[in-house]
Amino acid sequence: MTEAFSSLFLAALAATLALKLWLGWRHARHIARHRAEVPAAFRDAITVQQHQLAADYCIAKTRFGLFSALLDSLVILALTFGGALQWLAGIAAGASASPLLSGLLLIVGVAALTGCVSFPLSLYSTFGIEARFGFNKTTPRLFIIDQIKGLLLGAVIGLPLVALVLWLMDISGPLWWLWVWLVWTGFQLLMVALYPTLIAPLFNKFVALEDLDLKARIEALLQRAGFKSQGVFVMDGSRRSSHGNAYFTGFGAGKRIVFFDTLLGQLDHAEIEAVLAHELGHFKRRHIAKRIALAFALSLGFLFLLGQLLDAPWFYAGLGVDTPSTAMALILFFTAVPAFTFPFTPLSSSLSRRHEYEADEFAASETDAGKLVSALVKLYRDNASTLTPDPLHSAFYDSHPPAALRINHLQGNR
Repeated sequence: MTEAFSSLFLAALAATLALKLWLGWRHARHIARHRAEVPAAFRDAITVQQHQLAADYCIAKTRFGLFSALLDSLVILALTFGGALQWLAGIAAGASASPLLSGLLLIVGVAALTGCVSFPLSLYSTFGIEARFGFNKTTPRLFIIDQIKGLLLGAVIGLPLVALVLWLMDISGPLWWLWVWLVWTGFQLLMVALYPTLIAPLFNKFVALEDLDLKARIEALLQRAGFKSQGVFVMDGSRRSSHGNAYFTGFGAGKRIVFFDTLLGQLDHAEIEAVLAHELGHFKRRHIAKRIALAFALSLGFLFLLGQLLDAPWFYAGLGVDTPSTAMALILFFTAVPAFTFPFTPLSSSLSRRHEYEADEFAASETDAGKLVSALVKLYRDNASTLTPDPLHSAFYDSHPPAALRINHLQGNR
């Protein structure tokens, strides 16, 4: 059983990596092939130079993604069959006789090791690719401060949660996975509630929208849609990037509407209203609740599966480990699962794209569909989003419909 599981995992890991590389290669080649000419639907709003910048930017990100995928696979092999997990487990066991504390140390050690790999990738993405194409506004000082804040926040929030999970796995008997799921679900809901007022302000400044004309337009839209929020805020996204965005966050009456300051500089009032109507559409069509429910259902299923593997010696040995523990089971499971679940990515992407179409339809019913079209075109242009993605790559990965299809859909709703 051990050898069979090892072979199955290696085959899944290799197949996943090959699929990622093939899709990325197709995507980069397709964009390069269409680099010279702006699609007809966008020629009035996007110049050849802007189209080529978007193509080059997307190709650079795609190639970087291929390198990252290869590196991730090598890290997984080093952790499992390379013996890194076994080595870290020995260090953790030698540091503490307490299973709970040694398990916590093991998880921290794995996080530190993988963090050392991901940190230079993040550096290159920010100060290499994003800077080269003119999007990065993050200073080295701000970058380091963000990293330190993230580590401290992870320690303050994450370590107690992991300790509680390990404790429940040890004392809750055969149904430990159900208790862990309840804790995890509660934690996620708590984070959604606390994020707008306690966590997000640690990284960005949020000020109330001061443009009275825009505020009146937004309030009228919210009233028409029957939507209540805690307020409309502007976030200093320009401190880190020139990309623009808008989002909702929070629960119930505590929901907030947040605009990046960069977005407000890119669009006129009617376009901003249309973008906001699209985001409102996600709430009105209950997309957020559906996605949360799906995530909770999947997490329950995965924890149940882990419950069946927890005491299986072949599960550990098949991944290069000979010292079973609850902490090791968690690490191995969430290291191995992506290799088996990656082929199902198109299902979640398809659901997300369907939700985007539905949100666009809601926006078209509440505002001028033409204004949403012009807003999207500006965002595609200013964010250097490719107008010519590879169709197969897009179907596999993209959470939003390709630009041409989305515009055509909206124009049918005018």
